[in-house]
Amino acid sequence: MRRIPFLLSTLLLTLGFNAHADEVLVAVAANFTAPMQQIAAEFEKETGHQAKLSFGSTGKFYAQIRNGAPFEVLLAADNETPAKLEKELLTAPDTRFTYAIGKLVLWSAQAGYVDDQGAVLKTGDFKHLALANPKTAPYGAAAIQAMTQLGVLAAIQPKIVQGENITQNYQFVATGNAQLGFVALSQVFKDGKFTSGSAWRVPANLYDPILQEAVVLAKGRNKPAALALVNYLKTDKARAIITAYGYAF
Repeated sequence: MRRIPFLLSTLLLTLGFNAHADEVLVAVAANFTAPMQQIAAEFEKETGHQAKLSFGSTGKFYAQIRNGAPFEVLLAADNETPAKLEKELLTAPDTRFTYAIGKLVLWSAQAGYVDDQGAVLKTGDFKHLALANPKTAPYGAAAIQAMTQLGVLAAIQPKIVQGENITQNYQFVATGNAQLGFVALSQVFKDGKFTSGSAWRVPANLYDPILQEAVVLAKGRNKPAALALVNYLKTDKARAIITAYGYAF
């Protein structure tokens, strides 16, 4: 009989924890897929809140949000989209911040295909090069900037195949449909090393900084889970996950 009060108190604590648990609908830039999946799992363990994640291009998310999509938090691949949404009064005030600085990489699934200086871009020794749609994907825009700075864009243009977003672009290269392509470092890097193939980290001076911002959207203004998630992204544990995939701050 002595165990009953203990069991009852444990049950009440559990019920109380679940009663305050909530879910938040999150639009996540495709380049941030792997780290966000890991962060969401840790977030749920520590807070009880569940992050329902949708991955895609920032440009498409912007259009969807303006058309009433139910997202409550946006993790963009740039800083321009959250700023525009803020000006259009589609965000919660004072919630916008940079959660990561993205890095661009030229990658091939084939070992030894891409050298550590990116010289393959100038030799043109490839049939297809993949990049994400520069109109909707910041990493695609960064790739165009880099090739322009290197003076190779005109020669490479006929060989470009375009992915709808950075995930589809990665798949083009991973499956061999393109011999190489520009992808996010986070897609091919973990814990200090490349996970497969061969790659060249594109020097940061060849493209504008990819400042990735998060913001609570208007539909998440009064959602505790939405505010909890953006605050969790600032914790040491979340930042350790983010840096493990090659992002900076």
